[in-house]
Amino acid sequence: MNVIKRSGEEVSFDAEKIIVAIRKANNATRNTKQITDDEITEIANQVIAQCNAIQRSISVEEIQDLVENQLMAAGAYTVAHNYITYRYERALIRKANTTDKKILSLLGNTNEEAKQENSNKNPTVNSTQRDYMAGEVSKDITRRFLLPADIWDAHEKGIIHFHDADYFAQPMYNCCLVNLEDMLQNGTVISGTKIDKPHSFATACNIATQIIAQVASNQYGGQTITLSHLAPFVDISRQKYRKAVAEEMEAAGVDVSQEKIDRIAEERVRREIMTGVQTIQYQIITLMTTNGQAPFVTVFMYLDEVEEGRTRDDLALIIEEMLKQRMVGVKNEKGVYITPAFPKLIYALDEDNVHEDSKYYYLTKLAAECTAKRMVPDYISAKIMKELKGDVYPCMGCRSFLTPDRFTENGWDNNEHALNHEDGKHKYYGRFNQGVVTINLVDIACSSGKDMDLFWKIFDERLDMCYRALMIRHNKLKGTLSDTAPILWQYGAIARLKKGETIDKLLYNGYSTISLGYGGLAECVRYMTGLSHTSADGEKFGLAVMQHLNDACTKWKMETNIDFSVYGTPMESTTYKFSKCLQERFGIIKGVTDRNYITNSYHIHVSEEINAFDKLTKEARFQKLSPGGAISYVEVPNMQNNIQAVLAIMKHIYKTIMYAELNTKSDYCQKCGYNGEIDIVEDNNHKLIWKCPNCGNTDQNTMNVARRTCGYIGTQFWNQGRTQEIKERVLHL
Repeated sequence: MNVIKRSGEEVSFDAEKIIVAIRKANNATRNTKQITDDEITEIANQVIAQCNAIQRSISVEEIQDLVENQLMAAGAYTVAHNYITYRYERALIRKANTTDKKILSLLGNTNEEAKQENSNKNPTVNSTQRDYMAGEVSKDITRRFLLPADIWDAHEKGIIHFHDADYFAQPMYNCCLVNLEDMLQNGTVISGTKIDKPHSFATACNIATQIIAQVASNQYGGQTITLSHLAPFVDISRQKYRKAVAEEMEAAGVDVSQEKIDRIAEERVRREIMTGVQTIQYQIITLMTTNGQAPFVTVFMYLDEVEEGRTRDDLALIIEEMLKQRMVGVKNEKGVYITPAFPKLIYALDEDNVHEDSKYYYLTKLAAECTAKRMVPDYISAKIMKELKGDVYPCMGCRSFLTPDRFTENGWDNNEHALNHEDGKHKYYGRFNQGVVTINLVDIACSSGKDMDLFWKIFDERLDMCYRALMIRHNKLKGTLSDTAPILWQYGAIARLKKGETIDKLLYNGYSTISLGYGGLAECVRYMTGLSHTSADGEKFGLAVMQHLNDACTKWKMETNIDFSVYGTPMESTTYKFSKCLQERFGIIKGVTDRNYITNSYHIHVSEEINAFDKLTKEARFQKLSPGGAISYVEVPNMQNNIQAVLAIMKHIYKTIMYAELNTKSDYCQKCGYNGEIDIVEDNNHKLIWKCPNCGNTDQNTMNVARRTCGYIGTQFWNQGRTQEIKERVLHL
């Protein structure tokens, strides 16, 4: 068993330290109240047994809590008092500076929490360490100055989670849909350099990647672009090639028909599309932004975003090339093609591509093949999204969805001054999310002791705390000058405000959203009803919980004119934190707190046996009540030889649920060349590690593992909670 120190460093468990600590407290106690060495040993043994029962790395704070409890249980009240006093005094000393040791452990690469905090960040490289160091300072400032004590205390105890505290000291928002169309069609400015409208598809792709990098460095969440904004540049290149080919033939004295000229030009267009898409894919993968990772970017592929005819056909060419190149993958350091994490791809299913006789069905088949091999694209059902939101538009990189555009109903007057604004046309690109605070549904349930009246009372109290925390996020953005991030606020990614102008008007009237996150619905329902939310009664209670979240957001929206929305939090690392906090507060409760993770959003528990079609159908009812963002998935085996089954699931998605994906495995062992699923096993310290089933390799530095983390793909490995969740996933097909 290992122990996680306060600095985040993970070290081997040393039972002697427990005995030494108790003896120090005992020696500080007057003789008549002291305990014997045998009693000290017995208390220490009880603590050790409890630590081993937890079967995961345990924190120093948890061990100290166990020591206090055992001293009290043994009747050693005076010794316990001295132990608690000493612990409090040390806490006061640490409180004066909470960052030094953590920063030193980051630099020494011994901070296990940092290593596993983000599955797409490599904590050993300088840029990531620099970002983490700044993050530690930001969290310290947030804790001491920016958040009320009760909100930070609730955050620390896992009652709520105040997301991205490591960026909160600066006025930054979460994620966005980039208005790439405005920037490409009307020009932009990057690092003080004026960028005019590109005159070819290849140049447009190159500029797009520079915009992506700039946007990523000025926000902390994911961004989404759409290929429809690049499609018009294909015909610009086509016309250039037609002219160039005609001039070349004339100069060579060759008499050639217009049909031949067009065919040669079209071949050159295809090559340019291939080059342009390659530019997007490889630049995104190889770029490293100021937060120490490749840009967290999603690419949307929706044919009906552009008018029918030449432009839509050109968009189809781009989508086809994007899927083909993603299917190939990218080379790792050994020169072997593997699955990259980014860009994430989303493919919209609609009437013109979902049926066998549809014009663009060939793209849907290609998407199915790509999913079977590389886990992307994910799928949005245009049919269901139109029913739920009235429009079809993508989520942001982390699954956050904007609320439907409500400006045109009130005669919206282009407050962001976009140059591509059209009266009467709904707007999504150029909008953003202000931030997230997540409520722990499992903690509400456990705190109620199964008393249903008390459950709803505690629920409302916690919602009030979330509201106050969300308003702190909102108010932190108020007064932000456009000068803080010119690429966002002045040069078109979000707006074209004047220098010195504040962004305040973009925080209201639904232009941006702010998210009430939630997690652990499965365990919440299990505790309160004894049932899975796949059962009739369990589902009824689960839907009531979801509706209560939505009712709160509606109330807050009416009071503030801010678009609050219910968001199924991805909880990459938070799932482990919530689990540890629940175990500390409530002990081990079978089916509720007995794992090192809690279930993401409304998902059916990863270990529950259910087929893919039933899972999507049941989860669709809950996804409807998570309008601020959520994604469902089905876990499948290797499907490369069963594309028809992939297509069957895709058609079910189209008919049933707004946003879903398929999870496969795509791993590679660099030591032996094994290309298959890397196993998760338990070592002698009860720690989950990755192991090649072919050669037994357990060195994470010499293997490439790609897994769906919480809607997006992770490639840098995960904390123990998320790793256990991945290990326990059952197949749905």
